[in-house]
Amino acid sequence: MTRLLLKNARYITHASGLPEVTAGHIAIDGSQIVALPETLDGTEFDSFEPIDMSDKLVSPGLINSHTHAVLLVLRGTVEDIEGNLVYQYMVPASYLLEPRERAAIARLACAEAIRSGTTTMVDPLRHVADYAPAMIETGLRLWLAESCADAVTTEVGRGRYRFDRDFGQTFLDRTEALIERFHGSEDDRVRVMIAAHGPDNCSPWMLGQLKALARQHGLRRTVHLSQIISEKEQVEALHGCTSTEYLDQNDFLGDDLIAIHWTFCNESDVARLAETGTWLGHCPASMSAKGPHPLPMRAILDHGVKIVLGTDNMTEDMFHAMKLAQTLHRGAYTRAVSPGPQQVFNYVTRNAAEALDHPGIGEIAVGKKADLAMFDLMTPAMAPRVSALSNLVHYGHPGVVTDTMVDGRFLMRDRVLTTIDERAAITEAQEATDAMWQRFDTEDRHVPLPATDPV
Repeated sequence: MTRLLLKNARYITHASGLPEVTAGHIAIDGSQIVALPETLDGTEFDSFEPIDMSDKLVSPGLINSHTHAVLLVLRGTVEDIEGNLVYQYMVPASYLLEPRERAAIARLACAEAIRSGTTTMVDPLRHVADYAPAMIETGLRLWLAESCADAVTTEVGRGRYRFDRDFGQTFLDRTEALIERFHGSEDDRVRVMIAAHGPDNCSPWMLGQLKALARQHGLRRTVHLSQIISEKEQVEALHGCTSTEYLDQNDFLGDDLIAIHWTFCNESDVARLAETGTWLGHCPASMSAKGPHPLPMRAILDHGVKIVLGTDNMTEDMFHAMKLAQTLHRGAYTRAVSPGPQQVFNYVTRNAAEALDHPGIGEIAVGKKADLAMFDLMTPAMAPRVSALSNLVHYGHPGVVTDTMVDGRFLMRDRVLTTIDERAAITEAQEATDAMWQRFDTEDRHVPLPATDPV
């Protein structure tokens, strides 16, 4: 078992509840942090491999609480297209990819995540079993989920909502298969969640089935909530209420639920979501591609809603998410300085660990998992330095990350990926993307073709 001593480190601790930088050494035995000595005396750590951290900031690994790795296949396309992107592009793409192509795209997403200092990804989508092994092989900590619906989602992009229990049962069966195959695997590095796609495409029957599965297996849950206008209109037409009210009527809210987006929530919705302890999974970068994400951010902050961050799709860059979150959340109060970098950093560390009910991650402390990211203090973005944490949140980018570690194992060391052949991953993902777009019949779907390079 590997024993490491990260010497002469500046590292981020949560001893006060908020992140702050302290100095010392980090002793790692296997997958855990076993000591945080301020000084080194005697021979206690002679059996540990020393690694000098003098020019680095050591951080808890970043936790991406909502992403769709396979939808990286759409990068550089839908950001510049109008329309119902979920049902006209994202859903079709998730079906059109072949199993090996899904795996190729997911592997590239993991490479980007590791380069961005991310150690944990929460990934709900479809056909997850096709690409789960590729993600697991990268060494990342994962929460995987088959995104369930009993409305035939492949038809919604053409303006038709049709509910079919046989269609829905397919996803329930896949969820149970995921649980049996992957939950708790890799020494509990891989877990499974329960995912409802959205209130518009999940009937009360489907929500009930998902709640029962979550209770049976003790799993966390996630759902897209008030994401797009077609969802809002469909729920109002079918149920005569908001998406939040519909989930509440079906006893689907709660502190074990990460609800993503909240674009069309009203203040009454926010108050109820806060009351039930439901988590906001905010994806500010993906939701702001066409302008600032217009969710009711001031009400969310005023009600003390618990917040985590995700990248959603087209990127795995959590620095992008942190910077845009801070901008949007401050903008709720018209050019405020709150929330500060400490609160935003907690969204992607301590908050996320709590939302996932994993007390072993999200902090650097004795007994915690050695899920760490190391940032280069000798890069221009991190200097000059008065507050390293402020620099990191305001100006950090994947280029400042030198090392990423999960369970005490380097997934990237000295900026070189150790678990992924990066060039091969890029090549295979490009081939998968080209093949998917060749199958994407835009005339049949009545949607615009993305702009492409002439060569």
